[in-house]
Order: sequence, then C-alpha cells, then structure tokens
Amino acid sequence: MIAELSSPFLLYGAVGCLLIGMGLYSLALHTHVYRRILAWNALGGGVFLFLGAIAKRNAYGGSSDPLPQALVITGIVVSVSATALALAIARRLQTEERGNGA
Repeated sequence: MIAELSSPFLLYGAVGCLLIGMGLYSLALHTHVYRRILAWNALGGGVFLFLGAIAKRNAYGGSSDPLPQALVITGIVVSVSATALALAIARRLQTEERGNGA
C-alpha cells in the first residue's frame, strides 16, 4: 500500500491538481492581461499533468491508455498556438491604448 502512495504518477496527479488550483486562483486574483495568460498556461499545464497521471494509473496489462496521451499532445500544440495568439492580441491592444497603433 505504501508503494502505491509513493508512486510517481500519484505525484504527477497531485502536482497537476496544485497547478490547476494555482492557475484558477491567479485567474481570479490578477487583472493584468499578461499575468492572466501566464495563469492560464499554468492551469493548462496542470491539466496535462493530471491527464498524464490518469493515463498511467488506469493502465491494464502494464501499458498506458493512449487516449489521454493523445489528448495531452494535442492540447500542448493548441495551448502553444493559443498562447501565441493571446500574446499577439494583448500586445496589439497595448499599443492601441497608448496611441501608437497602426
């Protein structure tokens, strides 16, 4: 039983839940757009860790479930693209607010 509690996948799940909580707290607390984007990325990283832990924990026969792994890989690609788009839009809004927009 202690061997199950010290499993690295339990640690991944716990860290994932911690990152999800920190991301949600930061989204609720901060108003600055760059900090909110960073909080959203922390939230996404927590979800990816949690899904990775679930994929291995529900494994039958020694191999892990490929569906959560595929979701994590797809989510990482979408997350990077969404972050780049959010940063570009935030930068554009910041320059428009200063009156330097073109």
